[in-house]
Parts: sequence; structure tokens; C-alpha cells
Amino acid sequence: MSPNKSVKGTKPGATHVTGPGGLDAAGFARWYRDRTLEQWSALDVEGVGRLAAWIVESEKKGRTVYVMGNGGSAATASHIATDLSKTAHVAGRPPIKCVSLADNVPFITAIGNDLSFDDIFSRQLENLLGAGDVVLLISGSGNSPNLLKAAALARSRGAKTAALLGFDGGKLKGAVDLALLVSSDQYGVIEDLHMSIGHILTFFLKQRA
Repeated sequence: MSPNKSVKGTKPGATHVTGPGGLDAAGFARWYRDRTLEQWSALDVEGVGRLAAWIVESEKKGRTVYVMGNGGSAATASHIATDLSKTAHVAGRPPIKCVSLADNVPFITAIGNDLSFDDIFSRQLENLLGAGDVVLLISGSGNSPNLLKAAALARSRGAKTAALLGFDGGKLKGAVDLALLVSSDQYGVIEDLHMSIGHILTFFLKQRA
């Protein structure tokens, strides 16, 4: 997807656009709805289809999908992993193996405390990742060092790498095999579309004949 040229990059945790200001709640709701619909219209549906095909292949070959992100994206990673593991399951098919690397708090805090917060995902992947697995990284900024490090390790191991991104995609856009970009500078809109992509994947997989 081509980025919106008016949307600049950002750093993790930086301030961002919240809204135009001066609106009542109904006016703000209309503004937010319009910004969200713009991103729906620009959604890279072919890219979503490519990611779905990777997950189907991983299901057939008994490989694993690993999902990760920070903050709100960590919550999205947990939600997507639950949906793919449970909701997307179809009787008679092998379950999709999907794990959120944002969920193992003892391991994450041990790595963060003893090594570096930049290693919290790549160090988990060192233990788990194999060639043919799928790694899905979720980030608004696309510039989180721990995700960039995880992407590099995943590619070196022969895994397929995809990212759900916002703003201009950041460094992660060029560090993965497939980047699905929500070219907005409003974090709520970005995170809404990321979660919606997760739901598209889930219910596409569920409704297969």
C-alpha cells in the first residue's frame, strides 16, 4: 500500500494526532469515522490475502504463527493469537498453532531485566522459531527496536515475516516480507484497522468450506 505522503513517521511513545480540536462528541465521532473509512478504502486487501495464505500453509505443515507488539499492539497480538488458535478452528482440520510473545510476562521481565528490553521478542524466538514459521509484528510507529530485532532474527531463520504498521511504516516496513500499512497518524484509527485485519483473517479462516 502506498503511504499517505502527508503522514510523517514517529518514534515509539511519541505524541500523535488526537483530533482537530474544538468539536463536540458527535462532531468528533464523525471526524473519527471519516478518518477510519479513509483507511478502510485504502486497505491492501491483496496483502491481507497473502498473509492469510501464509497462515493456511502454516496450518497444513504444522508450523507456528508468532505474533508480537508493544502496549496497545501487545493487546492486539494477544487477541489475534487467541482468535487464530480458537475462533478460527474448523472441525476436521488441524488447529492453527499461534502464540503471542507479548503474553509470557515472567520470561519478558527476565529478559528485560537481565539482558535488554530490546531483546524481549528476539530472545523468545531464539528458543522457538523454525524455518517456515510465520512472524507477525504489530507496531504503530514501525520503529520499536525490539520488533526490528525480532524481524531480523526471523528472516535469518527462514521464517516468513509480516507487519501491521501505521504512520509511514517506519524502519519495520522495509525489514519484513509483507508490510500492511495503515497510513494514518491517529493511533486509534491505526489500532482499529490492525484489529480488523486480525478479524478478517480469523473469520476468513473460519468460513472456509
